[in-house]
Amino acid sequence: MFDLGTVPASGTMSGSRPACYPDALACASGPVRYFGPVTRLPDTAFPGTALPDYGWLFSRTRSGRARGPGGARALLDALRSPDTRFQSIRVIGTNGKGSTCAMLEAGLLAAGLRVGRFTSPHLHAYEERIRVNGVNLSPARTRSFIEWARIHAPDAAFFDLTLALACRVFAEDGIEVAVMEAGVGGRSDATQTLGNVVAVALTNADLDHTGVLGATVAQIARDKAGAALPGVPLLTTATGEALTVAREVAGEIGAPLLTPRTHSELFALPHAPWLEGAHQHLNAALAAATLRTLGHGGGVAAALNARHSVRLERLSVDGKTVLLDGAHNPHATRALALAVPHADVLLFGNLARKDTPATLAPLLPLTGVRVFTATGDLATPPQELAARFGGVALPDPAEALAHALALTPVGGTLLVAGSLYLAADVQARLDRG
Repeated sequence: MFDLGTVPASGTMSGSRPACYPDALACASGPVRYFGPVTRLPDTAFPGTALPDYGWLFSRTRSGRARGPGGARALLDALRSPDTRFQSIRVIGTNGKGSTCAMLEAGLLAAGLRVGRFTSPHLHAYEERIRVNGVNLSPARTRSFIEWARIHAPDAAFFDLTLALACRVFAEDGIEVAVMEAGVGGRSDATQTLGNVVAVALTNADLDHTGVLGATVAQIARDKAGAALPGVPLLTTATGEALTVAREVAGEIGAPLLTPRTHSELFALPHAPWLEGAHQHLNAALAAATLRTLGHGGGVAAALNARHSVRLERLSVDGKTVLLDGAHNPHATRALALAVPHADVLLFGNLARKDTPATLAPLLPLTGVRVFTATGDLATPPQELAARFGGVALPDPAEALAHALALTPVGGTLLVAGSLYLAADVQARLDRG
């Protein structure tokens, strides 16, 4: 097991470091280039090749199915347990998982490892969810897996299928370490079934998915911290009640608990991360501590340089600044409001299953000029938000974006928030010009 007591001067824990593979991005000198999400290519991009049947895959909802790791385990067993052929770092938490995963990926690549990354949701293309050495999965491999699943696992749920595909790809491609983001929860999540987990990183725990994880922070924290495993380091930057629960659960399970208070040297940052906001400092500290604990402290600099789409992403449009952020629950928008004390216009949309009033509340003081839109059929009706909180309701995101930009003065700032899907939609529209 790891020596958790001291950190060498180099910033890494003791232990051997695998040799650098020539196809690893981090073998080049200088900071690791972070490959962000790519826009889904049109059918003509694959001449003579059928695209994957995404419609079938996306229709495999979990509605009516039991939650838990059982379904994913059955799929992995059918694939001869590919999850046991590489090490996994599980990343759990209410918010910050995606950013933490991006930093871990960059740091591990810089350490010379072959790295897999499994995250959700995707912004523009399904294959963003599964990456090998910083490159998205090819649609051809998605298509091949769907063909297998339609015959051998026709009733499996979407997330379980995607997790199984990721594990198969990682095993086939000789991945050494995979950064695995949980979907919802920890102990009750499909990723709980993964074998060969070497660290569990818990960002935080707050109110979200209350219908599934529980109505209180303590209940949610217990499920997320329940991802801990005996003898496997549980690292967390959680605070308050969530930290108290994590400490209790770690003790019950027998997992070493590492926090900024107990192991300050592990969580220390040499400088601020590239990603903006105090909340990203916490994510960066968690990523740095995880890398050092596993003996890859040499990758911390690259981790701090990692990018991640629609996390306070800044775009310039006709002399106006557009800030894109996927904050979609109260905990996330509170952090966003601290990072962005003022905006000239707010473009907001949120899913109806969220606590929309509480999610919107921290953003209301930023500006009185608000445009509400819909992020799909399951969105909170923008007309209701405009009537209650003041503003303009434009259900069509394209029309809403055009109006919000028109309201934003030259030199001013338009903040887009409330949903990852809205942020991705706006990003794609602005990228197209």
